[in-house]
Amino acid sequence: MEKNFYSGFASIVGKPNVGKSTLMNALVGEKVAIISNKPQTTRNKITSVLTKEDYQIVFIDTPGFHKAKSKLGDYMVKSASSAIADVDIILFVVEPKAPDSGLELIEKLKTVKSDVFLVINKIDMVEKTKILEVISAYKNLFDFKEAVPISAYNRENLDLLLKLVRGRLPEGPMYFPEGMVTDQPERQIVSEIIREKILHIMKDEVPHGAAVEIVQMKKRQGKGLMDIEATIYCEKDSHKGMIIGKNGSALKEVGTRARYEIERLLGQPVNLKLWVKVKKGWRDSDFYLKNFGYDLKRE
Repeated sequence: MEKNFYSGFASIVGKPNVGKSTLMNALVGEKVAIISNKPQTTRNKITSVLTKEDYQIVFIDTPGFHKAKSKLGDYMVKSASSAIADVDIILFVVEPKAPDSGLELIEKLKTVKSDVFLVINKIDMVEKTKILEVISAYKNLFDFKEAVPISAYNRENLDLLLKLVRGRLPEGPMYFPEGMVTDQPERQIVSEIIREKILHIMKDEVPHGAAVEIVQMKKRQGKGLMDIEATIYCEKDSHKGMIIGKNGSALKEVGTRARYEIERLLGQPVNLKLWVKVKKGWRDSDFYLKNFGYDLKRE
């Protein structure tokens, strides 16, 4: 007799920098989304897949809800908003402190039919007594189906969260093949890895104006080597100088860190070449936004 199979979609939403991407990576057990300690790291919706013997959960990581200051910001907010429609479960991720902002998102959640979980992340950073206060404060604002305190970084209570999500899944098909972890093309993952290293190395102002385009990604015939050429775009000449660094030191560091991770992703040696160009105002250009993979019409 065949076992029943359960499947569904779970969106991970919240304000910037609450640990949404860290949580998604921890839930699927692989790095799918880039992470940094800077807000608005995630720019696109990113899909990851967790498949077990009797269920499959498709997680959707979203850009943080924020006040947009550019067309790129508009794209990110629209991307995040679209992720709360037509999903089975919404994981609303917050930090372990009283709700002093982000109430607009809670108002949006009141309009959906999905089950909404309150997920209090970073509980390893506060006293346990504080967590109950946070849960109580949020429950006064919204009728959450579950409230789960976790630490995505330390993997604390992730098994409990998965168990609760699994319990809310409807019967359904396997949407993605077993073994598939993300629907992102390799080129997109590679460009995001490079951007992540810029986020890690550069000062706060630079990364938000940086985009990465993969110009070429081609296996070198008979060599078992992948040649990758990528262009880093920034908005100011001063930013270009900072990304390149003295005698090319910063760009070399970005390349070294990115190449190591790309080689792990692809399972083969990589020859990575990086260039830096200035495109002033690209975050407000429909042409460049689409060219860099931020297409409003697809959302």
